[in-house]
Amino acid sequence: MTIDTGKGRIPLVALVAIWSVSAIVSLPGLAISPILDDMQSIFPHASELEVQMLESLPSLLIIPFMLLAGRWAVKGNKMTLLVVGTAIFLLSGVWCTTSYTLVELIIASTLVGVGAGMIIPLSTGLVVDYFTGDKRVKQLGVSSAVNNLTLVVATSAVGYLADVEWHLAFIVYLLPAVTLLLIPALSRTKPMPEPKSGAQNRQTTLNVKIIVGLVLFYFAITYTSLIVTYNTSYVASLAGMRSSEAGVIISLFFLAIMAPGFMLNRIIAIFGRAVNLWSLVAMCVGLLLMSIPHPTATTLTIGAILTGLGYGVMQPIIYDKAATNAPPHLSTLALAIVMTTNYLAILVAPFMIDGIDYLFHATGHTFAYLFNSIVVLIIAIATALTYKRNRVLGSDD
Repeated sequence: MTIDTGKGRIPLVALVAIWSVSAIVSLPGLAISPILDDMQSIFPHASELEVQMLESLPSLLIIPFMLLAGRWAVKGNKMTLLVVGTAIFLLSGVWCTTSYTLVELIIASTLVGVGAGMIIPLSTGLVVDYFTGDKRVKQLGVSSAVNNLTLVVATSAVGYLADVEWHLAFIVYLLPAVTLLLIPALSRTKPMPEPKSGAQNRQTTLNVKIIVGLVLFYFAITYTSLIVTYNTSYVASLAGMRSSEAGVIISLFFLAIMAPGFMLNRIIAIFGRAVNLWSLVAMCVGLLLMSIPHPTATTLTIGAILTGLGYGVMQPIIYDKAATNAPPHLSTLALAIVMTTNYLAILVAPFMIDGIDYLFHATGHTFAYLFNSIVVLIIAIATALTYKRNRVLGSDD
C-alpha cells in the first residue's frame, strides 16, 4: 500500500516510521510526572528540587539540542541524525529502568533530553520533506494528533505501571526501539523534490519576520493553554472533585488537542483564513468558563475541551507556516526554531503564572484562567482586525 504525498507516493511503512517519531517526542519528562511524590519517598534524603530535576532537565536539554539538530539538518544527513538521536533516547531510557540512585536517574534523564532534542525537529521536518500542499497540512495534523494521543495513553499507563514497581514507569522511554526498527524502511524511501510551484520554492532564505511572528504567537497560545495542566487540580478541589476526576479533565484537554489533527484540512476548508480567529475564540471561551469563581465539573470539563480544541487546530497550522516560509533545505531549521518555543513556554510558565498572581495580588487559582483568557481575547481582536492580510495570524501562502 502506498500513500499520496502531493509529490508522488511512498510506502505506508515509511509513513508509519514518520508517525513513530511523532509518537515519542512528547515522552521526555513524562515518566516522572505522575510519580514525583513517589520519588520523594523512594529517595527520602533528596530535596524537592533534586526530584523535580528529573522532570525539568529533559526539557531544559531539549531546547539547545533542537536548535543544534535544526542547524545540522541544513547540510548533514537527516537519517544519521535520526538514528543517533533515537539511539541516545533509547539507551538513556534503558538506563532509567535499571537505575537505583537519584544521581543515575538525573544523568539518564538528561541524556533522554539530548536524544529527544535531536529528533524533535524531524518529527515535523520529515513530514515537510515527504509531503507538500494539502497533503502536508493533513499529515502535520495527524502528526500532532499522534503526538498528543501518545501523551494521553502513556501518562495513563505510567500511573498503573508505577503501582507495580516504580522502575516500570520508565518503560515508556523504550518506545524509540520501534522507531529504530522502522528507520531502514524510511531511509530506503527518498523524498521527492518540492514542486516548482510550491510555497517553499518562493523563498530564498528564512523569512525572519514571519518566523519571529510565529514564535511569539506560538509562545502566547502555548503559555495561555498550559494553565489547564498546571491549575486544574487546584481548581477542581474547589468544586469538591477528587484528584482522579481532575486527571480526567486534563486527559480530556489533551484529547481535545489531538482530535482536530485528524480532520485539519476539513476545518481549514470551513473557516478559511479565519481559522485562527475562531480557534482563539474557542480558547478564550474555554478559559473564561474555567475562571468562574465557583467552578463545577461541567464548566471545567467544557472549558478544558474548548481550550484544547482551539490550541489543537492552531499548532499544526503554525508548523506548516514555519515550513512554507523557508526554502526546502532550511525548513527543518525553521521548524526547530518555532518548535523550541513550545518547550520554552513549558519551562517558564510556572514562573510567569506565579509572577502574574503576585503582581495582581491574586489569592485564588481561578485568576490565572481569567488573566490568560484576556490575553487570548486581545490576540483574537488583533486577529479579527488583521487576519485577511496578516500571514501569521490569518492568510497563508
